[in-house]
Amino acid sequence: MTSSGHADLVLTGAAVYTQDTRRPRAEAVAISDGRIAAVGSDEEIRSWIGPRTEVRPLDGRMVIPSFQDAHIHPLIGGLEMLRCDLTGLTQREQYLSAVARYAADHPAASWITGGGWMMAAFPGGTPLAADLDTLLPDRPAFLLNRDHHGAWVNSRALELAGITTATLDPADGRIERDASGRPTGVLHEGAMHLVEKLIPAPGLDEQVQALLAAQRRLHAFGITAWQDALVGAYAGSPDPIPAYQALISRGLLTARVRGCLWWRRDQGVGQIDDLLHIRATAGPGLALDAVKIMQDGVCENFTAATLTPYLDRHGHPTDNRGISFFDPAELTETVTRLHGTGLQVHFHTIGERAVREVLDAVEAALVHHGRCDLRHHLAHIQIVHPHDLPRFAALDVGATMQPLWAYHDDQMTDLTLPFLGEERGRWQYPFAALEQYGTRLAMGSDWPVSSPDPILGLHVAANRTTYNPGADPAHDAHRPFLPEQRLTLASALRAATAGSAYVNHLDQVTGTIERGKDADLAILDHDLFSLPTEDIYTASVLTTIARGVVVHDTSRQ
Repeated sequence: MTSSGHADLVLTGAAVYTQDTRRPRAEAVAISDGRIAAVGSDEEIRSWIGPRTEVRPLDGRMVIPSFQDAHIHPLIGGLEMLRCDLTGLTQREQYLSAVARYAADHPAASWITGGGWMMAAFPGGTPLAADLDTLLPDRPAFLLNRDHHGAWVNSRALELAGITTATLDPADGRIERDASGRPTGVLHEGAMHLVEKLIPAPGLDEQVQALLAAQRRLHAFGITAWQDALVGAYAGSPDPIPAYQALISRGLLTARVRGCLWWRRDQGVGQIDDLLHIRATAGPGLALDAVKIMQDGVCENFTAATLTPYLDRHGHPTDNRGISFFDPAELTETVTRLHGTGLQVHFHTIGERAVREVLDAVEAALVHHGRCDLRHHLAHIQIVHPHDLPRFAALDVGATMQPLWAYHDDQMTDLTLPFLGEERGRWQYPFAALEQYGTRLAMGSDWPVSSPDPILGLHVAANRTTYNPGADPAHDAHRPFLPEQRLTLASALRAATAGSAYVNHLDQVTGTIERGKDADLAILDHDLFSLPTEDIYTASVLTTIARGVVVHDTSRQ
């Protein structure tokens, strides 16, 4: 509040959607000293306007609590923006052209790195080293796919890593091979590390620039807080903590971040002391009170952990049920110990076996230690066995959705559904069912795996169809994917704001528009509730405010 008792900024004439059940709608918001001073009608807020108050008439535009992303990888996304970024391309020829162009523009780069390619662009989801060899006969290439669970490499990279026909698959991964056993150019899961460990790590300055670029992009989408789903060194990716700390020291971290400390697969519970030491290095705007456990892989490369085997291309059962990176006994001991230290656990779970193993582990931890306010949550939840749906709420475990995966894209149609079988295919992304059982829902993008734009996430959550108006009208993407699992717009918006704030342990200070809370707001060009549901994707963020400071504003660009 200014010394005169007036607000610093007043938003008037708006469609304010507060997420406060006591007053869900309003017209105006007054902001003072970075906090919400008042919420109400234009008339009620008029007294907050003084000679130095900035007043923004919004002419019916929408004001919401700023978005929060509950599962995202900003440093990796920022680095991809600075490197050979294949995001948004969809065809083999486009990828090859982009790689050739990047290589020509960066003749001094010893490695060609980047990523974002879609598996559906290649037969069987697996591109070939030979394609890259024609462009890069002498320089090694390592290009992550869209979901970051596999990498496309050329022959030079395979040679430097010593990967040959005789190389055994690591326990947590697989080398794609031809009929003779010769590596063909794709490394899945833990096999990526065979090459990644050779790639020169980016310096701190490059990491800082990447994180700043990511922060700018996320602010442009109305996001002011996130849960970084992996901090710590992992598979060749740098530990983001030093970059975050550099931003803090320079006064440049304008978002609020909750970092998830990576749980290393080969070090057991002995690493807990190290994680607690890292937790103590947190700084303003950076909490390090969570741990990330990846329990399985992904469906597209058959590493998601399933209860029954995947099918082959002819619909016959195979002997493959994916990979559980931790056996149930080890997982239970780990989660019980972490729960006892007061650390939130953020799980990667794709297959229904992984979901069940994690829920079993959390249940054991609760039996041993009792309930406390740690807010463990499962991210991705692609396949959930119907018997496990009520267990989320019963155990007070959150479900963090990635809605952009829940529609009929080529990856779902060609690389997932045929191998899951009809019954299991119907268990995917059960957002509405989880909500009906009382599960706390949050929303994340997993960027750079998919777009960080939460409005696109709202669109798919509410429609279960594509947000791409240019898609072929006859394409399956326009046919709702399991439409019974659609959320209402109100439910989806709650997950992306108040729900994610809860998961991020920020609900006491933000996530709703209430007097006394921090002024974390997003101004949209349309009232989402005035749009036809099929047009949600057409809305966009005009202005983003973080703790009362405008951090993105289209009118100033």
